[in-house]
Amino acid sequence: MSLSSRSAVAIHALTMLGRWDRSLTSTEIAESLASNPVLVRRILGSLRDAGLVWSTEGRGGGWSLARPAREITLYDAHVAVEAGPILSRHAHPPSDACEVGRHMQALLEDEFREAEQAMQERLGRTTIAHLVDQVLTKEREPATRHR
Repeated sequence: MSLSSRSAVAIHALTMLGRWDRSLTSTEIAESLASNPVLVRRILGSLRDAGLVWSTEGRGGGWSLARPAREITLYDAHVAVEAGPILSRHAHPPSDACEVGRHMQALLEDEFREAEQAMQERLGRTTIAHLVDQVLTKEREPATRHR
């Protein structure tokens, strides 16, 4: 399976949770995403299973970060919601009768593994706290204010 929008939704949700010092409902997060709360709850469930968020039920309940935003990386979010490698491999083995087919899987495997490692390292350097700081900085810029 290749990279999907689940990582973007998860990172968005985590950044929202890192932005405010209160729990948020899946509806509040979905409104920011212009998305469906059911989709958001599924993503939050995966983040909860990974130990990144927790939830409380009932009046005043909602979702919160399970650990400080500075301790959650974008890679943590990605791993929590994505299954399998980032880059898709051949769905079935290519033909051994072709000189390209005989070698392509091994060649792509090396390239894709290195690319995935680079992405893991890059996403592992950025924390949710960093994204919150960037959001706040951008909000202070006059051109981005919408209110």
